[in-house]
Amino acid sequence: MGVPMEYRAGTVPTIACCNCGIAIEANPSNMCVNCIRTRVDITEGIPKQVSVHWCKYCTRYLVPPKSWTKAELESKELLAIVLKRVRGLNKVKLIDAAWVWTEPHSMRLKVKLTIQKEVFAATILQQVFLVDITVELLQCNNCKAVMSEDSWNAVVQVRQKVNHKRTFMLLEQLILKYNAQQHCINIKEETNGLDFFYTTKSHALQFMDFVSSVVPIKTKASERLISADTHSNTYNYKFTFLCDIAPICKDDLVCLPPNITSKISNNAPIVICHRVSQVMSFINPSTLITGELAPNVFWKQPFRSVGTPKQLTEFVVLDIEPTGVTHGKFVLADCQVARAADMGVNDLVRHTRTHLGHVLKPGDSALGYDLTTMNFNESDFQGHRHLNTVEIMLVKKHYPKREKKRRFRQWKLKTIDK
Repeated sequence: MGVPMEYRAGTVPTIACCNCGIAIEANPSNMCVNCIRTRVDITEGIPKQVSVHWCKYCTRYLVPPKSWTKAELESKELLAIVLKRVRGLNKVKLIDAAWVWTEPHSMRLKVKLTIQKEVFAATILQQVFLVDITVELLQCNNCKAVMSEDSWNAVVQVRQKVNHKRTFMLLEQLILKYNAQQHCINIKEETNGLDFFYTTKSHALQFMDFVSSVVPIKTKASERLISADTHSNTYNYKFTFLCDIAPICKDDLVCLPPNITSKISNNAPIVICHRVSQVMSFINPSTLITGELAPNVFWKQPFRSVGTPKQLTEFVVLDIEPTGVTHGKFVLADCQVARAADMGVNDLVRHTRTHLGHVLKPGDSALGYDLTTMNFNESDFQGHRHLNTVEIMLVKKHYPKREKKRRFRQWKLKTIDK
């Protein structure tokens, strides 16, 4: 006698659903899936419509309670923000979440969620449903501060009082490179510099520390009382910080005061500034003697440049012979030069010593200061009895062909948005 099919080993017995009578596999609820769904809704308590706040000026989304973050449309970051707004997901198991395409300008988003939940003993029900997200406009605090006037609490005034702001241009590129102006709410262009406005004093001090770490400055702070409450002992101030950049730029010709000359390696008084960072670095092209001047020493007895890059003259190197003396990358060399404007006019040849022996070759062009044709003020040389210096001071190598290519370059230097 054979064994009935439903009682053979390895087969699941079938029963009739207690509600609709359809034949189903045996389960603890004794009901089919459709009947379970009609009686139990695992999405109950989960809202089908939620809202998120978006600032249209900075394109950031609000992450409650106060933080704002950038997120692209239908991105993982935005999906994480939306799921935090859907309440009740902690009571079910989230299996999948995916975006449903909507028009980008509709201010409506849709997310398809797949969840599971145990409804009866050993009975797990899975369901897929849509959640509609409404994008509501809300202006963030930073954009409010930018739009409204007199909303700043601290301002950093960066100034450099020179005609050619080479150090200021370097500072601008470093600010853009390290994104040091990220907390700034407004930037205003003023005479001899820029003003950076901040909502908090700490951000202004952070920016001022960055400026002092890359260029030599002198700082000054002041505050103004806006309002006061004597009952609660609270006061509202507006802070102003002044960062005055030293008026010495790279490639400037400088005459050091006597007391400063003795402090930096007994350097000669007339030197060239070859680098500007936290300190100012000087070099004597005739002896390769170098020295550094800290900002605090400079501002005790400030001085100005006696020659700027606008006064540089182009020379042609006729002959050059290294002397064997080196200092870092610099090589001391005896050089014979002639003014480029005198080529073919006269046979005037100048002899000088230069620190550019590692880059100059016969036939090259170089820019330098012709001290015989420059006009100086007597006050710049006060305190110096004897000024033994060369007539020509070469500053850097010159590339005439590169000047023509610059007219057709495809890129431009970035500037701070003002």
